Amino acid sequence: MMMTETVSLLSVPFGYGAGRHGSEMGPQAIFNAGLMRQLSELQIPVQDEGPLTVPQHYNSTHPRLKYFHEIIELNTNLAAKVSEIVARNSFPLVLGGDHSIAIGTYAGLAQHYKNLGVIWFDAHADLNTEDSSPSGNIHGMSLGVGLGRGPDLLTQIKGAGPNLKPENIVLIGTRQLDAGEKEYIRSSGIKCFTMHDIDRKGMSNVMDEAMSIVTRGTDGVHLSFDIDSLDPLEAPGTGTKIPGGVSYREAHFALELMYESRKITSAEFVEVNPSLDAGNKTARLTVELIASLLGQRIL
Repeated sequence: MMMTETVSLLSVPFGYGAGRHGSEMGPQAIFNAGLMRQLSELQIPVQDEGPLTVPQHYNSTHPRLKYFHEIIELNTNLAAKVSEIVARNSFPLVLGGDHSIAIGTYAGLAQHYKNLGVIWFDAHADLNTEDSSPSGNIHGMSLGVGLGRGPDLLTQIKGAGPNLKPENIVLIGTRQLDAGEKEYIRSSGIKCFTMHDIDRKGMSNVMDEAMSIVTRGTDGVHLSFDIDSLDPLEAPGTGTKIPGGVSYREAHFALELMYESRKITSAEFVEVNPSLDAGNKTARLTVELIASLLGQRIL
């Protein structure tokens, strides 16, 4: 399935879904860290779609959900753009922004894939609802929306939900779950590889199992990669740092295996926050990880 002839780079400079502002500067930081040069060295044809126009803050009010209407507007526009990219047989590579933009990414993909597999690389499960979320930040609900968990206006964005199926989803790198999320993961049958599982099985076995799950009966596989899946010592520039994450080599190895599978049909990299970074270290790492997904090798 992967790779199509062209990679379409879509920047989404949007950070209202996160608890701390700054991730809206992530796409530019990733570009500044040498993304185009890296892709050029890989001789990959790249179409730069430019930044998606993001809504201005207009004091939307919702009793529990922060920036609810801005997030609906943003993801409605993002879904249309992602759908357009897929329709041209190009590979959508979405650069966030916070993880609430995943709602628009898979909403656009769902207009072309009826049984989408999803690899959710993240310290968190992002399966909260307006009732279970301790913060009201929608970046912690983005996967849940795809499964039909959440307010109708979010789940009814064209293609947004409920369009994903629990049996087609794999969480990797998880290490902080709220009580409601634990319960939902157990009851729904979503496969979750926590850091404990990675320690016990090794990343190679985890990825073998993960790829087996997301390619079984699916017609496409989307990678949603939150940079906070890595250990904060490797990736300090992100808003919700949880110690004890995926190592530098584990992350690269996982992405190299995804490239070798030739099954990934779209990807997004989110939650790079340059205002919290150390010398653009996290943005540079993100460029390297994207390169591993797209075929960069040591030899």
